[in-house]
Order: sequence, then C-alpha cells, then structure tokens
Amino acid sequence: MKWFFTSLIVIALVSSACSPGVPAQSDLSTPVIDTTSYPTMLSPQTNASQSVSGYVVNLQRAWRDGKQVYADVCFTLPDASDWTIWNANFVYGGQALSEFSLSMLSNQPATNGQPAQRCDELSFYVPPDADLSAASLTIESLGAPPSEGEYCSLYMPKIQEALNQRGLGITLGCVEVNGVLTMQIVGKPDNMSRDEAEQAVFSDEFYTVKGPWTFQVSLGQ
Repeated sequence: MKWFFTSLIVIALVSSACSPGVPAQSDLSTPVIDTTSYPTMLSPQTNASQSVSGYVVNLQRAWRDGKQVYADVCFTLPDASDWTIWNANFVYGGQALSEFSLSMLSNQPATNGQPAQRCDELSFYVPPDADLSAASLTIESLGAPPSEGEYCSLYMPKIQEALNQRGLGITLGCVEVNGVLTMQIVGKPDNMSRDEAEQAVFSDEFYTVKGPWTFQVSLGQ
C-alpha cells in the first residue's frame, strides 16, 4: 500500500513538470518621460538695449523652457512699413542656430516724440541637455519686405540710384499688371543674365536695416 501511494506521488510530480506553464508576462507599458526634468530658467540679463546706426533693439527677457529658448525683443521702427526681425541667431557651446519662429507681441505707434516700436517673441529649438550657461542672441537685421505696389511707390528710386552708383547698367520701370503698378527690369547689359539682374534689383539690402545687435544670456546647464 505504501508503494502504491508513493507511485501516485511520483506520477503527479512528473505530470506537473510536463504540463505547459503559464507564459511569462512581458512589460509592454509605455515608458514615462518625466517632463519636469526638462530645465526651465529665466536669464538674469533682462531689459538690455543695443543701438546700431541709430536703431535701438531691446532684449526685454529671455528664458528656457524645456526644448525651447524664448526671447522677447523690442525695436524702434525705421518708418511706417511693416518691420520685423529679419535675421537672427542663437549661439551656445559652439553651435549656431539661425532657424526660429516669430510672433508679434505688440506694435506701438509713435507718441509724444517717442519713435514707433514693435515687440516680437522669438523661439529657438535646443536639445533639453544643452549647456546654455554662456550663450548669445544676435539680431542680424530688421526687415520690411515691400508689397508689389510698394516697389514702385517707395523703393524704385532708391534701388535705381544704388544700381547707377554701382555702374551695373540696369534700368527699372513700372508697368501696370492686373491693375497694380509693378516694378520690372526694362534694360540690362547683354552679358548679364536675367537671374543676375534680378538678384541685384530684388536684394533684401534695400528693405533691411543691418545690425548686429548682440545680447549675452545665461540659461543654465
């Protein structure tokens, strides 16, 4: 009888070992990214102004929020055209960023002898682990790209004068196209291609104000 019960126990153990086990459950949960670990910091350099050729640019504040560096920049308007920040770059650790997004914050007309002023917010993408402890923001130029009609009414005399001073032999004229006066190249040297003439005529130098205006910022490591 003892032998019988011992045999049953052995058979039960063998059956248990041979039976398929419950497959192990793999952890397929989505990893959680701790966004609170992204650095956020306001630069101590605020309300700093630079003047170049009589044009003042003011860095009101700069701050870092995760993967973005923001800067609120105000500048005096050269005239009544639609001026904005044309070229800018953000430099840190040997890296130079020239691509940025831009949104207007305010546009104040001239009052009480004070020049008109516009404020824009710039945004640059940076890696979250970038060392921004010694960085700089440079506004390279301000620009007011003219509309098609403004080329004839405002810009053509200035452009023609510059072309004449350089001896390029390019002649401009205004032609009505679909009811709008349009500036066109009506004469150029035979040895000058059309593309070369257009590059000289429609260069952004005629509707930009060059800086640079440079601001040192510290946004942590």
